[in-house]
Amino acid sequence: MTDSDKRPLAVFDLDNTLADTAHRQRFLERRPRDWDAFFAAAPEDPPIPEGIALVLVSAEECEIVYLTGRPERCRRDTLAWLAAQGLPEGRVHMRRNDDRRPARRTKLEILQRLGRTREIRFLVDDDELVCADAERAGFSVVRARWTAPSAELKAAQEREGRT
Repeated sequence: MTDSDKRPLAVFDLDNTLADTAHRQRFLERRPRDWDAFFAAAPEDPPIPEGIALVLVSAEECEIVYLTGRPERCRRDTLAWLAAQGLPEGRVHMRRNDDRRPARRTKLEILQRLGRTREIRFLVDDDELVCADAERAGFSVVRARWTAPSAELKAAQEREGRT
């Protein structure tokens, strides 16, 4: 086991935790929702200072892992955005393109898998349902309450399994 393998994990959500999605919410307010445009606009997300600062401080003691409900097809844009913000490299766990399960289910599965072999110091997420399920499963959680909640995004995460 290498030294990096011994470090605890700090797990961070992206949307509305590190990346401000407010400018692209309009694509979810349409009927039907325009998912392609919503995700295509992600590279333009402004960083959220509170979230970015927490990643940087956490990286001093923890290995950083990113856990997002974004589909796998967004990987290239997501990696470029993380690098452009000067964030530490880390594994990025994304949902399969065809996975429409609620974010709370997909994220909890990944957390549990990671937790079988590594200590998870905490999860940082803005989704209250994800946070509550993670806490019930025994994980420490930091609620990212530094952006205004979006009812459209919440519905998308829970009922449509899109982000």
